[in-house]
Amino acid sequence: MPRITGAHSIINSTNPEADRAFLRDVISLPNVDVGDGWLVFALPPSEVAVHPSDKNGVHELYLLTDDVHGLVETMAKRGVACSPARDLGWGVLTQVSLPGGGTLGIYEPRHARPKYSTPARRKARGTGKGRAKRSRLAGSRSRRPRARR
Repeated sequence: MPRITGAHSIINSTNPEADRAFLRDVISLPNVDVGDGWLVFALPPSEVAVHPSDKNGVHELYLLTDDVHGLVETMAKRGVACSPARDLGWGVLTQVSLPGGGTLGIYEPRHARPKYSTPARRKARGTGKGRAKRSRLAGSRSRRPRARR
């Protein structure tokens, strides 16, 4: 089975150029220009949770930090407004104001964090040392073996 190799989050903005510059220059996220100034940003390891809701199709994005109070101080020195940090039990949360007019939640988690490990890929049959030997013995025959029923 193919593996999930990451996640792609989207921040909708009425001023995407300003918000991209903020993520690049203020938050300092590594990025790549995929064409015409359209930046895609790398994120550190992340997690996903499913919460009960009255509606489907509603998603939220929060960035995580190891020091929310330090982050709020750093943002203030850079002239970026943040809401006061609030301890909500599961974490300490602030809302950072984006130049495009939106906000981005950033919190210091107090909850358990899952460890992600890449699932081991199952070795396909016929791979390994014996495969190369069989290929050489087959010569120019490149027929694929028939599947067993």
